[in-house]
Amino acid sequence: QVQLVESGGGLVQAGGSLRLSCAASGLIFSMNVMGWYRQAPGKQRELVADITSGGSINYLDSVKGRFTISRDNGKNLVNLEMNSLKPEDTAVYYCNAVRVIGGSRFSRWGQGTQVTVSS
Repeated sequence: QVQLVESGGGLVQAGGSLRLSCAASGLIFSMNVMGWYRQAPGKQRELVADITSGGSINYLDSVKGRFTISRDNGKNLVNLEMNSLKPEDTAVYYCNAVRVIGGSRFSRWGQGTQVTVSS
């Protein structure tokens, strides 16, 4: 079965950095758009960044210039480098894999990892 396992969350002071990693298994990694979402308490889950197999990237406006998403198709890994962290970046961060087959969208989620940024 598909598994997405996140790691790298934690507690950091404002201005600090964290690196999140997601290890994927049970899927054809190169056929999936990989992304990171986050959900803060009382808020809806939002897309932070995603990356296609070809390297096309989208970022949430508020993280542009601070976060960098990357993927390693050979190792089935997707990473999120987070710099200049702010308290408003505090959330549970989820790894996501999406594949579109014949017009149907198949989405898989990791269990999430907590990122807490103290002021």
